[in-house]
Amino acid sequence: MDYQKKYEQWLSNEYLDEQTKNELLAIKEHQEEIEDRFYKDLEFGTAGLRGKIGAGINRMNTYIIARTTQGLSDFIIEKGKEYMDRGVAIAYDCRHFSKEFAKKTALVLAGNGIRAYLFEDLRPTPELSFAVRKLNTAAGIVVTASHNPKEYNGYKVYWEDGAQILSDIANSVTEKINQINDFSIVKEMDEKDALEQGFLIMIGKEMDDAYIEKVKELGLREDIDKKIKIIYTPLNGTGNIPVRRVLKERGFENIMVVPEQEKPDPDFTTVGYPNPEDVKAFAYAEKLGKKEDAELLIATDPDCDRVAAMVKDKNGEYIALNGNQTGAILIQYILEMKQEKNTLRNHSYIVKSIVTGDLGKQIAKSYGVKTYEALTGFKNICGIVNELEKLGQEQFIFGYEESIGYVAGTFVRDKDAVIASQLLCEAAAYYKTIGKTLIDVLEVIYEKYGVYQEKLISLVLEGIEGQNRIERMMKEYRKNYPTEIGEKKLARYIDYQKQITFDFLKQKEETVEIPVSNVLKFIFDDGSWYAIRPSGTEPKIKIYLYTKGEKLENAQDKLINMEEMIMEQLNQVE
Repeated sequence: MDYQKKYEQWLSNEYLDEQTKNELLAIKEHQEEIEDRFYKDLEFGTAGLRGKIGAGINRMNTYIIARTTQGLSDFIIEKGKEYMDRGVAIAYDCRHFSKEFAKKTALVLAGNGIRAYLFEDLRPTPELSFAVRKLNTAAGIVVTASHNPKEYNGYKVYWEDGAQILSDIANSVTEKINQINDFSIVKEMDEKDALEQGFLIMIGKEMDDAYIEKVKELGLREDIDKKIKIIYTPLNGTGNIPVRRVLKERGFENIMVVPEQEKPDPDFTTVGYPNPEDVKAFAYAEKLGKKEDAELLIATDPDCDRVAAMVKDKNGEYIALNGNQTGAILIQYILEMKQEKNTLRNHSYIVKSIVTGDLGKQIAKSYGVKTYEALTGFKNICGIVNELEKLGQEQFIFGYEESIGYVAGTFVRDKDAVIASQLLCEAAAYYKTIGKTLIDVLEVIYEKYGVYQEKLISLVLEGIEGQNRIERMMKEYRKNYPTEIGEKKLARYIDYQKQITFDFLKQKEETVEIPVSNVLKFIFDDGSWYAIRPSGTEPKIKIYLYTKGEKLENAQDKLINMEEMIMEQLNQVE
């Protein structure tokens, strides 16, 4: 069925409310808009749903939320009464319609006889993961679009271990969703009835207290400079209360919040694109930092699962740390402290994604700590933790990826900016006692392990044409890629979609034991490498560039050469 027919079906559907129909009538003369809203269903996958808010099958709205929740309910019902009784925990962030979508989710679950535990107000995403494990629910859902622009919202699904669902469950839920062809068959319970019958249970302070206590237990030392001046911005998201509470209860005395970005704001008026990975998101924090002479600036994204930092240098300027650098500093601090306290076991490990840099891996190796690699996304990082935990032989230390996501401890199975903010502030406060900033620590790391430089390029290609061009880019690059960049020669090529690796030096092909994913990785004889992959949550193709050199200039020159050659080749694909 074509998009026009689907559009007309929505207009004539008796089940849809007048506001939705009026929204659709307003675009009746705009074919491109109709096409974009109806050319495909908003895809449900291991990242759940994520899309622009609005009427249509390729949009986030209460009807798509209800249909998706009905599909998830049907999957849980098949698992039996035990899973239905254990129920589902639900959290939501500060975005437009997040509360409405979360409540709709809870009432559809209730309508299917599945208990719903709904947070009383907005909460950070990692607390949902904690709640799933604490309550022993069958699943969890967070209504959030993470760091996407204000026009977006999303729906992330977690399973009973507290981690986001992997492809096996996502595929099964998708099958159930696809069987729902009529919104009228979605079951929903009245809110008052759901509360009275015990199918809707509100949760709040007690869960907050339990979560905050577990976060504080991850602290590694108390003999630190708790007077260190730190500026924090939650970017108008969910981090304001939990991050400030943890730091206050840990005894930090000079944590100042950016007032303009303290309260929830679904329009992100002061920042636009609420992604702390983008240095522009620190504009207000920098201004306040200079006024207060702060030593560290930290920012969390709207659902508080990612954190970024800027550090004041000796010239009084703030230097941004990228995700790889922050990860390396945290690994150094954690392992250094654990070794000092003799709490580092022989079989300890960290986990990183395949597109995350290798500096953290080198640091871990020097402490006798193993590194496992996973596909992009914390569902995969924590998936490895879940599997190894069953074996019970190894100690998980830290998980991270270059896109400013980090986790420590085992009570949360997702990236956690509350945990990471505490550890970052603690590390800065400790190193201050020995006369070092986090920049100094990074320079010491470079002196020991070599200078690592990296760059992420994101090509935004929206709509049908953009999606098709991304597909063409991946197809063409598989057939035609450079085997030399400057003096660097290609040593190894990995195609995670075909699950093969080819060693150019040995002229030998082997199998890669990592699940299928549309990612290409190219490793050169000097240790430099790059990877290309389409984003799973945004209309982008991403290029990750990494170089290593003895000196900064050397590594930077390699990076420039690599970028020029790769982009020239990709841009040839129309």
